[in-house]
Amino acid sequence: MKKLFLLLSLAAVAAVTAAETENQLVIHAEQGRFKIDRNIYGHFAEHLGRCIYEGFWVGENSPIPNTRGIRRDVVEALKKIKVPVLRWPGGCFADEYHWKDGVGPREQRPRMVNTHWGKVVENNHFGTHEFMDLCEQLQCEPYICGNVGSGTVLEMQQWVEYLTFDGESPMADWRRRNGRDKPWGLRYFGVGNENWGCGGNMTPEYYANEYKRYATYVRNFGTNRIFKIACGPNSGDTNWTEVVMREAGRRMDGLALHYYCGSGRKSRSATQFAEDDWIWLLRSALRMDQLITAHSAIMDKYDPKKRVALIVDEWGTWHAVEPGTNPGFLYQQNTLRDALVAALTFHIFHQHCERVRMANIAQTVNVLQAMVLTDGPRMLLTPTYHIFEMYTVHHDATLLPVELKSATYALGEVSIPAVSASASRQPGGAIHLSLVNTDPHQSARVLCAITGAEVKEIAQGRVLTAAAITAHNTFDQPEAVKPAAFHAWKKTDAGWEITLPPKSVAVVEMR
Repeated sequence: MKKLFLLLSLAAVAAVTAAETENQLVIHAEQGRFKIDRNIYGHFAEHLGRCIYEGFWVGENSPIPNTRGIRRDVVEALKKIKVPVLRWPGGCFADEYHWKDGVGPREQRPRMVNTHWGKVVENNHFGTHEFMDLCEQLQCEPYICGNVGSGTVLEMQQWVEYLTFDGESPMADWRRRNGRDKPWGLRYFGVGNENWGCGGNMTPEYYANEYKRYATYVRNFGTNRIFKIACGPNSGDTNWTEVVMREAGRRMDGLALHYYCGSGRKSRSATQFAEDDWIWLLRSALRMDQLITAHSAIMDKYDPKKRVALIVDEWGTWHAVEPGTNPGFLYQQNTLRDALVAALTFHIFHQHCERVRMANIAQTVNVLQAMVLTDGPRMLLTPTYHIFEMYTVHHDATLLPVELKSATYALGEVSIPAVSASASRQPGGAIHLSLVNTDPHQSARVLCAITGAEVKEIAQGRVLTAAAITAHNTFDQPEAVKPAAFHAWKKTDAGWEITLPPKSVAVVEMR
């Protein structure tokens, strides 16, 4: 049987090669083994700028339509992209957040200074109950990040007890007095955040010991089972991964990696940039593959069965803030370039889905590479939002290995593959193929062959592109960049020929 599959694969490749094209794709439908965990499409909401306050939370007395203080338009938009998991309260904010200040009657909650992000004063009106309510409205899993940097072991232990214990105890009784009788389900809990930096400037040796101490008291109550996530490395710091996996790998379920793409080589603006900035950022995004490969190799040494997940719980683009906004609020626009970064990154996550089982883009609303921007009662969807929506077809689908021979897109001394591709199969049998054309000038003709399955038709397709590389949505033109129907394909003797427009992302459904 293996020999037959090999012959089919070689025949398909030969047929594609004979077509004399630079972009040749073979999908191996018979070789799918691993699931693309829907949590790869997770999100991150920190107490930073206008992400929580004005983004999610407007208060029950706001004229903006809300449900128990949480704005409805944002929730409805995020439900359409099937948010699977939401990380909160930080980020750097997590390691200065004391959860007890955010429960009980709101008028009695103490105010606090957000020292990391603009030194604004927060009223703590959005706390544990409000976050769990938000997750219930979104129908997603909560992922809470605990305070190791400035908090205590007891504080962390009591938070988990408050959230998940159904018996009689001071914390469970306090939860009931605060209006919640039954405990919540809580699966994901982070033991600290960026403890190599804003979370305490620790060495990996010191953090590994602290992790073991704190994680001991992140207990399971009743039927609730906590998936414990340790602070992982900053970008390429493989020594951090080595030490923490060696010293504490047996006591964790996940290790969190953080990586942000910088802006272009010349311009840090989110919207004012040239082609050299375009290719520079896309190449930076592709570095994610190298990072995951390097850290996975170390994890394999200590965890060859891949029990511990690599959790990329902060990733995305980081540009200069929009002119006239508070620099501590990290409010940036979001263009077609950011959408391609998201699509390329998801393809990398798919390829590594045996180890990468959650990722959380930074951040959901009004901060960095946001899905949604708000301005008072107005709301718009960003180009990145549309990638998340188009790629919902990959959630929990089986990854199908692909072989891709791509043309090169080059500018000066910088070059990257012109085409990126990823394929998956839903339980019902439909195959979804997502494709990226990074070249802003040339269309890409992709000849696609499929082994191990007979594809009778491409049932439908959608594409995201725009006239300019800087195209983005504004409150005056909220639909300047949005998906459109895609029909640029035809049947061939070897499979299918798909033609991607310049600077585009397309998703097709094969049956």
